[in-house]
Amino acid sequence: MKVNLLRLKVELLCNGGKLSAEIYKGRKAGAGPAGGRYIVLPGGFCVNTAFWGNFVKESSWELIERNKNYFLMRKSEETVEEVPVEIAPSPNFYFKTTSDGTPMWKVALLHGTNCLATTVYQKCDYWKLGKKCKFCGIELSLKSGATIPVKTPRQFREVVEAAAEESVCSHITLTTGTTTSPDRGSILLAEVVREVKSYRNIPIHVQVEPPDEDKYLEMLADAGADTIGLHVETFDRGVLEEVCPGKAETMLERYFEAWKWSVELFGEEQVSSFIIAGLGESDESILRGAEELARIGVIPYLIPFRPIVGTEFEDKSPPSPKRMISLYKQIAEILRTYGLNPSRSKAGCVYCGACSAIKETMLV
Repeated sequence: MKVNLLRLKVELLCNGGKLSAEIYKGRKAGAGPAGGRYIVLPGGFCVNTAFWGNFVKESSWELIERNKNYFLMRKSEETVEEVPVEIAPSPNFYFKTTSDGTPMWKVALLHGTNCLATTVYQKCDYWKLGKKCKFCGIELSLKSGATIPVKTPRQFREVVEAAAEESVCSHITLTTGTTTSPDRGSILLAEVVREVKSYRNIPIHVQVEPPDEDKYLEMLADAGADTIGLHVETFDRGVLEEVCPGKAETMLERYFEAWKWSVELFGEEQVSSFIIAGLGESDESILRGAEELARIGVIPYLIPFRPIVGTEFEDKSPPSPKRMISLYKQIAEILRTYGLNPSRSKAGCVYCGACSAIKETMLV
């Protein structure tokens, strides 16, 4: 039986999978979509698949191993579906340390099959102010000992060197928890970008909340960042104030100023914004926001909400695959209307595509 790979990817993004195979489940927390392992489907579709959390018990897919080969299996009363898949392997640099003795896996992780990613500042000032995003697990990784508070430029460069020698690093994603300083974390990101670029011209994606002044965006571009993500999360103001009280203090007007200037600095299709479906917003708010972004050359990067164990939203349900497929198709049409193609992104989440199905939907 032929499986619809787009539908399969969306089902895995939303519902995750049960696990029978003896594999490492993947990270539990983090600053973005977490709780998963990277699975490569037929055709090269890479998908960040959750195996943690209560919600995966409802998944119809199960990862099994047979004769050292992996399959996704779904049983019904009438049929048994099996899809051969590959599990993105853990890289060898995970077993190495930096020159200061820090395990490299605590400095950066491999996302997808070839993206080296790290949260440079593993805290967020909204947490200590009581204004954190209710879905985010950025500091849970720190509390569990899975990472370190701040990754220095030298530490990260050493990991990049090790990953490059292993040929598993073709682009980089750098994110940060938000700081209360005017730069919102941009200064540290720029320092890391400069250090990496002094070693090798690897495409780098940075993610930061819009800083107070555009000069910090210019600093990131001047340092050598290739793409940037300024994540609004939701265009529903009421939902944003309820779910992300700290981020809601930055007015939407400031986001648009930062998006527009970033397009000038980095180019069309090199600026993106996460839009999370499943926080309580309407489809209309998602589609309206996506069109406003596309109109100014920004890629709306739609992802489904996925509960992270230990957060306030750990028991909240993800959106349905049916809803997500409908939204992906409509956003794909919006991107076509404005002549934008996520596949032209140079680095980062949009380039990787493992946490969203927007690139695959553009192919349909």
